[in-house]
Amino acid sequence: MAKNRVLVVEDDSSIAESIGLNLELSDYEYLILDDGLDVVEHLKSDHSFDLALLDIMLPGLDGFALMEVMQQYNIPALYLSAKDDEQSRVKGLRNGAEDYIVKPFSMLELLVRMEKILDRNGKLNKILRYRDITVDTEKHTVLQSGAPVSLQPLEFDLLVKLIKFKNCTLPRERLLNEIWGIDFVGGTRTVDIHIAHLRRKLGLNREIQSVTKVGYRLEDCR
Repeated sequence: MAKNRVLVVEDDSSIAESIGLNLELSDYEYLILDDGLDVVEHLKSDHSFDLALLDIMLPGLDGFALMEVMQQYNIPALYLSAKDDEQSRVKGLRNGAEDYIVKPFSMLELLVRMEKILDRNGKLNKILRYRDITVDTEKHTVLQSGAPVSLQPLEFDLLVKLIKFKNCTLPRERLLNEIWGIDFVGGTRTVDIHIAHLRRKLGLNREIQSVTKVGYRLEDCR
């Protein structure tokens, strides 16, 4: 299955490069444009994007004006803006944006919100890959070098979370709440035990890094 494709419209080169790096590490394909009018021209011949990340203050044509163009091509959009006033937020959401994030933002938060938008719109890629591991989140299967690997349901969910947000540190408390649920009465030691199982079953002792007093991170340096 093809990777999800993201259009990044941002005229601050440092922010655009940072977003692009994180998208690449998270297995997204992406295109960066820095001018609203260029976006309009580009979409005339290439509009196969699953999601757009739009700055608001842009040369040529601003992000608010671009929303109508995104809707024309059925591209869900998320605003990334330094404009943190209520009026701008409300305007962006009323215009049809799926979400609105104020700069500066954490890349982990951005990736989580992107995933929710893609899933909500039926565009989320169901196949995840990490080195020789392939995970089908729809069929609930794991292959390593083509051979099936048997994981318990919670181990599977934990692996999916690590792969989706690889190179990001995931706190134990967050993993516990999102996978086991906020009503789970056990402690964070439960996460450590399941991480140990994943390391053993998939041979990821070095790749799943422990972050002291915080949580875990699946390394994938390229």
